[in-house]
Amino acid sequence: MNNSIIRYILGCVLKIETILLLFPCLVAIIYKEDKGIYYFITACICLVLGILLTLKKPESLVFYLKEGSAATALSWIIMSLFGALPFWLSGEIPSFTDALFETVSGFTTTGASILSDVEALSHCSLFWRSFTHWIGGMGVLVFLLAVIPLSGGSQINLMRAESPGPSVGKLVPKIKTTARLLYIIYFGMTILQIIFMLAGGLELFDTLAITFGTAGTGGFGIKNDSIGGYSPYIQWVVAIFMVLFGVNFNMYYLFLYRKWRKALSIEEVHTYFILIIISVTVIFINIAKTIGSASDALRHAFFQVSTLITSTGFSTTDYDLWPQTSKTVLIVVMFIGACAGSTGGGIKVSRVIILVKSIKKEMASYIHPKCIQKIKMDGKPVEHEIVRATNVYFVAFTIIFFLSVLAVSIDNKDFTTNFTAVLATINNMGPGLAEAGPAQNFGSFSIFSKIVLMFDMLAGRLELFPLLILFHPGIWKELFIKKRKPGQKK
Repeated sequence: MNNSIIRYILGCVLKIETILLLFPCLVAIIYKEDKGIYYFITACICLVLGILLTLKKPESLVFYLKEGSAATALSWIIMSLFGALPFWLSGEIPSFTDALFETVSGFTTTGASILSDVEALSHCSLFWRSFTHWIGGMGVLVFLLAVIPLSGGSQINLMRAESPGPSVGKLVPKIKTTARLLYIIYFGMTILQIIFMLAGGLELFDTLAITFGTAGTGGFGIKNDSIGGYSPYIQWVVAIFMVLFGVNFNMYYLFLYRKWRKALSIEEVHTYFILIIISVTVIFINIAKTIGSASDALRHAFFQVSTLITSTGFSTTDYDLWPQTSKTVLIVVMFIGACAGSTGGGIKVSRVIILVKSIKKEMASYIHPKCIQKIKMDGKPVEHEIVRATNVYFVAFTIIFFLSVLAVSIDNKDFTTNFTAVLATINNMGPGLAEAGPAQNFGSFSIFSKIVLMFDMLAGRLELFPLLILFHPGIWKELFIKKRKPGQKK
């Protein structure tokens, strides 16, 4: 294993985090808050460690998927550990476990919070909470690929380990250019939402915080009622942009290069929008009489479907009080999630399509045993490797999910709370139902349960295997036990 490249990447990540930590420092200066000093101290620590780790450049810049997975998982863990320090050092979140939970939830764009009074935080801490969503939405390592030189064939291994979805490909021949294009699209859509939010008369600070949460599909609110206190216009803007950020970014790339027909023929995107329309219709009919106003019922239905299918986690109302049919529909879309190649979480629409088509193919083989069928997406055959990886992912997801539900059950909470808390964290959703619902928080869970849920958040954001690989004994042997050269004595 190329340990030196992993060390180098971790150092680069810490340098990037140094720069990112300066933004809440600037917010603290603007609002004249003394809490900003803790962000500056943390930035200095990150800078020193980053310099030390990158002093010696790797002998080889070539690395494979195992190095990419290990570097990705370790980068997200280190980012979260240092990102939690300002919350803890400032005393705004006295428990380091809680501070780490909040930060992991931020970077993984989960939006699950342990805070009962969000508005008690300083402006710089509120900004950092929301900013972690924007950072984690596209991924810091994708940004890293855009700015540091790595061997061309190796870069895809780093992007594949961090980017959400069953498969990652190049939009253009060079990975560096692909990474830059992704960030240009991401940044452009962020700016567009900021413009629409400001047009609605919202203050700049609120606009930035909410936009960061929307773009990263994270969902940290800066008000105790999340988005519920804002105007219907703002809620509609947020809901629409949540849906847009849940779309496969390949479609935006195709639009950018005027490949209209190809962009509009992506099967995953079609299914994604159909799921949203059906879910909103069912919930609208189910809650219309309860809400009273048809326009309010439609807005709440569209908002909650948008926020949960994209794994954002904002809320305009306590949907835990809705009828069982509506809550069941929301749980279904929570499982499915957004498109691959978006900032959204969940199992991903493309995986669900492949699984359904695999079932259909298996049923057809019973009827016509000698018939050879291939699973197709967008009119093209899906490689067996992708189908196999999808099936393995679903099995691994199911095992981790139910083991996590079993683990958090030691807190003796009701099944709905345990089930939806794990569902909300492993799918990077944010709120669940019951004691983990939109009107509640995760502060009542034990330290052990919070550690389990943090693992779920990281595993969900990194598509399970980059994090799971850290638990393989062979990885640690290669990381810490150097192989002897031929003829070298023990």
